[in-house]
Amino acid sequence: MKTILAALFIGLVPAVALADDKPDCSDPQTQMDMNFCAGEAYKAADKTLNTTYQAAMKAMKDIDSYLPADQKGAADALLAAQRAWIPFRDKACIAEGYMVEGGSMQPMIEAECQTRLTKERIADLKILIKGMGN
Repeated sequence: MKTILAALFIGLVPAVALADDKPDCSDPQTQMDMNFCAGEAYKAADKTLNTTYQAAMKAMKDIDSYLPADQKGAADALLAAQRAWIPFRDKACIAEGYMVEGGSMQPMIEAECQTRLTKERIADLKILIKGMGN
């Protein structure tokens, strides 16, 4: 503890590094805050994606349940699509991050891309949940 206090006193460790306060994501003021808030937005979107995916998978399994054995495959198709989509999203956002490669904005750009594409995927999955004609 004395080492941390001594380092703080001489300015080696910023006081912010020791604070547990999270930035105000309604109005982030620094790039570090913007990066953090973009990451939090992505985490929230990813959580919604996981819930929506589970509901879509249930809908596909319901479809499979009333199809003849030789026509089943809705759940398998969704699983394959999701497994392909996740690396697509991640690689597309890494590519987008190259616009500011090595800069302090890169994490924010990549997280904002992941959030945007995740929200688009959520909308796509909701179509599967609602089904035809809705």
